Amino acid sequence: MYWLQVYAFYQPVAFGPGNEIRLTPIGSTIPEVIVADEVEGIDAESSPLRFRACFSTPLSQAMLSETYQIYDNPVPLNGPGWFACYRAPEIGAALEKGEALAFLSEQGIHPGVDRVVAVFPDGRAFAWHQLQPGAEGNP
Repeated sequence: MYWLQVYAFYQPVAFGPGNEIRLTPIGSTIPEVIVADEVEGIDAESSPLRFRACFSTPLSQAMLSETYQIYDNPVPLNGPGWFACYRAPEIGAALEKGEALAFLSEQGIHPGVDRVVAVFPDGRAFAWHQLQPGAEGNP
């Protein structure tokens, strides 16, 4: 059972044309592709909340915050321990301290679920899926 929960359902995500990392511009609802290097991701069809990704971007936090929508109340969800690049507690702590900034990647990527991207000052970035505020009892 443990193996099924931790390993069986996850698949690598290919981030090619049509499936790039996107952010939603201020004043728009249409996400646009951003520069993302060394993208590594996992997902599972068993739940829309299993998506995780790690990447780097040369785009500064200042430029991103002036161009793209900030995401209120980001809560990075834990990923499987074997997906070593993604550490939810570290991402969450950096968001709480204001070291990392969270942006709306894609609203409603699945019904009631948003894709969120957090970017650190050094260009490290992480993405996950999170329940929308008010969805299924989410605050």
